[in-house]
Parts: sequence; C-alpha cells; structure tokens
Amino acid sequence: MAFKHLINYKKFLSLVAMVLLLGTNLVMAQTASSNATATDSGDTSAQSAGMWSTVGYYALLFLIVCIVVAIVGKILKVYDLTLQMQGKKGINWNNVMAVGFLIFLVAGLVGVYYSFTVHGSMILGDASSVHGKTLDTMFWTTFLITFAVFLLTQFLLFFFVFKYKGSDKRKAYYYPHNNTIEKIWTVAPAIVLTILVVFGFLTWRKITNTVDAKGEPASLNVDVTGHQFAWELRYPGKDGKLGKKNIKLVSGTNKLGLSYDDKNSFDDIQADTLMLPVNKSVRLNIIAQDVIHSVYMPNFRVQINAVPGLPTYFKFTPTKTTAEMRSELDQPDFDYRLYCNKICGGSHFNMQKLVVVVSQAEYQNWLARQKPYLSSELKKELKLADNPLYKQSQLQNRLASIN
Repeated sequence: MAFKHLINYKKFLSLVAMVLLLGTNLVMAQTASSNATATDSGDTSAQSAGMWSTVGYYALLFLIVCIVVAIVGKILKVYDLTLQMQGKKGINWNNVMAVGFLIFLVAGLVGVYYSFTVHGSMILGDASSVHGKTLDTMFWTTFLITFAVFLLTQFLLFFFVFKYKGSDKRKAYYYPHNNTIEKIWTVAPAIVLTILVVFGFLTWRKITNTVDAKGEPASLNVDVTGHQFAWELRYPGKDGKLGKKNIKLVSGTNKLGLSYDDKNSFDDIQADTLMLPVNKSVRLNIIAQDVIHSVYMPNFRVQINAVPGLPTYFKFTPTKTTAEMRSELDQPDFDYRLYCNKICGGSHFNMQKLVVVVSQAEYQNWLARQKPYLSSELKKELKLADNPLYKQSQLQNRLASIN
C-alpha cells in the first residue's frame, strides 16, 4: 500500500534522520549555551529559555509538524480504504476539508491577534522628526487598507469553503468570467496604489532635496563617513562650510582625506558624538570608504545607503531632544543611536554612534569645546606652516577674534 511504500522509502527515512539529528544538535547547543549564560549570570530561568531563542528551533518544529500532518493524512487514507473494503461508507472528505479550513481560519486569526499583542508592543513609537511623522502616516494608512482587505478576503475564502462545501444535494456552479468584477478588482487597487505612490514620491523628494528652499534657514551640514567598522563625523567650523575631500589623501593621520588646498577645511571639526540641535534642519553628507554601509536612525525614520564613490544625502529635522524622549518613554538611559543597517563584516554589530539632540544653546556650547580635525600631527605631515593659504586663514581668524 501507499502508506507502507512511504515508510519504506529510503529518501524519506534519510530526511527524518537528518531532521532529528539537526534537532538534537540545536537543542543540545542551545541548552549548553543557556546553561553557560545562567552560570555566569546566576539566572536559573535562562537554562530552560535558551533553546526557544533561535530560528533553527522553530524551523525544526515546523518540519516536525509537517511530517506529523503527512503521517496522520496517510493513516486517515488507510482508514478510509479499510471502511470501503468492509462495505461501509467511507470518510466524508468534503466535511473534513471544510472543518479543516474553518479551523485554519480561527487559528490564523488567533495568530494575527498574538502578533499584534506580542510583536506590536515592540513598535518604535512616534517618530522624532518632521518627515518621520509623514512616513508614519503613510505606513499606517497602507497598513489599515491592506489589513482590512486581508481580513475580508481571508474570512470569505475560508468561510465560503465551509459554508458551500460539496455534497450530494447540490452541484457547483460554473462561473468562468465577469467583466464588472474584473474591472472592480483591477481599477480599485490601481487607484489606491497610485495615491500611495504619489504621496510617497512627494515625501521622498522633499527628504532628498539637498538644496535648502528659498527663505528657509540653512541646514546644518554634517559629514558622515563609514568604514569597517566605525562612523567618522565632521562638522563645519566658524565659517559654516565643510572643506573638500580627496580619497587619494587618506592616511593614518588624515582618515577622511581632507584637502587643505581648500581654505574651508582648516577649521573643520571632528566629533565622537552626533550632536544635533532640536528643530533645526540637518543634512547628512554620507559616504563609505570600503564597502556599502547604511546610515540608520530608526527613531528619526532615517535610513540611506553609504556607498563607496557615490555620495548620498539625507535631510531631516529632529523634533524631540534626548531629555524629552527619556521623560516621554520613562527610560532614564534612553539614547538615540546611529547604526549601520548593512551586514558589512565581522564587527558590523559594533558599528554605531551615540546621537544626542539638545537645545540650540547646548549645541553651541558643545560645538565650542570640540577639537579641530586639523591636528598638530597632521599640520607637521602636510607642512602647513609654510602654506600661504593656511597663514592667510590664521590671520583672518585672529582679526575676527579681535573684532
């Protein structure tokens, strides 16, 4: 019989053996890992929780469920054939399938509820930038439309299978085509998607507009350079302008390759923290020196790739200071962070920068305490003491301080 043939099938048995071996290795590895963690931390509850934390465990569980369902199906088929051989009425598979669909619908709705209650609690919360609020509106609008369609179509699909299941009392009606229905389910989604795409395009164009609009205050220019595995930050000095860079000038002391043929480079500032004034437009000038990285600040809804040889930009306006966010979330240790959202190498996990949003006065005080990028070592290496452009810049700075 087919069931016996399945049990004797070598490939099937090999697959089962491989799955069981994989499961044993995963469970043993996770148990050992959780025990080690619990021993170090003194937490005994971690010993039983470790094995539940990996994707591999759930993949194994899914495979086992599939195998169990297949075996139960074969057993039912054998039982059905046995009844027919005995002259009895076999299993009504229409009823079995209809009830199965109804159970699947209820289980699916329970899963949706679980996803909302458990995973929904992990949502970031309100955006801390002007454009972020627009993006959130787009997200929730799209979500509500698709979720309503999802609920309606899934309910109708599974409930109709149950309600209109096959029987000896009725015959299925053949309904091959309807022009009105075709037009509705083609035109309606097209209109909705067009509105969403146009809305998204206008928002994206505003974000990526690197030129300040007429009458707007000038944006704060900050250079963000990514390399394995760190972010380098550069602020403009008193002149408010960033100097030019040249990749050929990158060295141990000149990590960014600043060109000192440009007088705007002399007062540029290096920083360890991305300090931003609240309610001030900020333009990040983004580049990578080795592989593709990605500037990612989730609370601001900021994400864009840092690509070697291809400068990218992102403009946004922070609306909440770090102190306000700590108070709002009731998390005294909350901090904004700049992450890399590309898997860029072995130490990718450690590629992050602290981001602090403060008032304009606090920002100016912080800026005055920062060191210039042009260090004494770099001055010696470039022999700037004999550079007439540097001498002229120093003289202008002295005159400005006197005045």
